[in-house]
Amino acid sequence: MSMIRDLRAAVRPSLRKSSSTHSNYDPTRDPSASSAVVDCAVYRGGVREAGKKCLTPREALKRANESGGFTWIGLHEPTEEEFSGIAAEFGLHPLAVEDAVHAHQRPKLERYDDTLFTVFKTIHYVEHAELTSTSEVVETGEVMCFTGRDFVITVRHGGQGSLRALRHRLQEDTELLAKGPSAVLHAIADQVVDGYLAVASAVQDDIDEVEIDVFSEPAKGTSRGTDAGRIYQLKREVLEFKRAVSPLLRPMQQLSERPMRLVDPDIQKYFRDVADHLARVQEQVVGFDDLLNSILQANLAQATVAQNEDMRKITAWAAIIAVPTMITGVYGMNFQHMPELRWRYGYPMVMVGILALCVGIHRTLKRNGWL
Repeated sequence: MSMIRDLRAAVRPSLRKSSSTHSNYDPTRDPSASSAVVDCAVYRGGVREAGKKCLTPREALKRANESGGFTWIGLHEPTEEEFSGIAAEFGLHPLAVEDAVHAHQRPKLERYDDTLFTVFKTIHYVEHAELTSTSEVVETGEVMCFTGRDFVITVRHGGQGSLRALRHRLQEDTELLAKGPSAVLHAIADQVVDGYLAVASAVQDDIDEVEIDVFSEPAKGTSRGTDAGRIYQLKREVLEFKRAVSPLLRPMQQLSERPMRLVDPDIQKYFRDVADHLARVQEQVVGFDDLLNSILQANLAQATVAQNEDMRKITAWAAIIAVPTMITGVYGMNFQHMPELRWRYGYPMVMVGILALCVGIHRTLKRNGWL
């Protein structure tokens, strides 16, 4: 595995160059001037150190080393140039840095020397007045977390999943925050999974709505099978949800079951609760996918049945119309010697006969369910 990583790193000279000391990034400047840095602070004993509102990464790292605490840097969609200096300052692995900058990663947990790199997919439910075949149901984002012995660096992509409220909430729980960077990692995982639970509940309402529409009587002027587009769109959104949840199961199990130097043993117990909630969401999402498959198949079956019923009706009426067509066709051949041509009541009798045959066929077909 190390050989593969070395080979991958070798073909990325531009990334290594951006992470070197020759980068244009100046770690001594105030990062608050960069739009990518959301916050940068040092925590000791679970308490945020007073001072500048936002420290530079170098200042934060120096204070953390002096005080025995840790630093937490929050970034939002940084560029390579903005992140390269921070990566060099904290010794982050180039492969993890590349993933953090370019995003669109699969949820995972990787270890690079003394740093844990964790990727979370955030899910946000998009409110809509009515579910249509083009409705966006879920919106995804990403949160990457670098966890070391004395630092946490979070990189967020997307408009959702802000960690500002989480930071304030953690700062109020000094006992938990005193456990170090792993406490922050747990809090992020817990917030992401709680978001999954909320989205799963909202998606369940959409699925219930579609299910009711499919199995209820269609509105006048509409036919069955018109909901296929909505069902398929909802299934695609559930699949997007599934891609965020399923890959995260193994990383959460590793954090909750496997002892790690960078994870406090007391915090590991909390990860078990997160893994538990995630497993529940996973079961729900798999259930959603299976249920939507069944609803889609039922909808298509209803459309097929409706088409068959229409064809039966068309066939039945064609059989009824065939009787007068056949009789009038015979009389339309203008033979001289045909039955009752010169009889006074011949025409009325033929009309009555045609009507009687049509009524008889109609009653028979209706009794058999064809009409």
